[in-house]
Amino acid sequence: MSTPQYEIYAVKYAHHERTASQNFLGGDPHDGPMPMDYFVWLVRGGGIELVVDTGFNAAAAARRERELVRPVDKALALLDVDAASVRDVVITHLHYDHVGNFDLFPRATFHLQDLEMQFATGRYMCHEPMRHAFEVEDVVGMVRNVYAGRVRYHAGAAQLFPGISLHLVGGHTMGLQVVRVATRRGHVVLASDASHYYANMGEGRPFPIVYSVGDMIEGWDKLRELADSPEHIIPGHDPLVLERYPPPSKELTGIVVRLD
Repeated sequence: MSTPQYEIYAVKYAHHERTASQNFLGGDPHDGPMPMDYFVWLVRGGGIELVVDTGFNAAAAARRERELVRPVDKALALLDVDAASVRDVVITHLHYDHVGNFDLFPRATFHLQDLEMQFATGRYMCHEPMRHAFEVEDVVGMVRNVYAGRVRYHAGAAQLFPGISLHLVGGHTMGLQVVRVATRRGHVVLASDASHYYANMGEGRPFPIVYSVGDMIEGWDKLRELADSPEHIIPGHDPLVLERYPPPSKELTGIVVRLD
């Protein structure tokens, strides 16, 4: 059987006004506005409907002073996706903005790296700078999902479906994973927070929330190996994604873009 050529969508659900100095390790000598967008991703085709990450909810947005543009389930509904019916969700890592709405997916199996759960429940969380980007109830909720038989762990690279694979890169967190997808334009890599912005990876300047700078930098090399070209690597939070790719319809301009 041939490998499906999947459709991929980036769906914006939140926004944060911030400056460049907040987005680079060591700051930025030419500091200026550099806002952050928050996305979840949808991969579908060949009878498969896969959601990558689940965003955060209104309560987390208020606590962290982010603008929730639209709830994640409502955002996915714009693409005729019923969150309550989704069967597979990849959690790239357990930071608050990537796992905060797992309860919206009651039928899903969550795909997570062994090392990420180890990191989020281990000794490093004794230190506030390391745990700052986690929400304890999200982590505890995912542990409950483990005991409910709803988490599928992966140890490094794994073939999830034909043409869709997971790859451990670490760096930003101990167990950060990226998703490689076969599409009609070649292999696209959803980098998540392996590179928040095009500039992090493109200019060799790491994002400041980082478990291992060395792993983050070497992870960029892995992204380049996995993708068909640098243009096939999709950063996790860059508003430029909405400018570089077309919306699936005029009505979804500024909300959803198609990456395949």
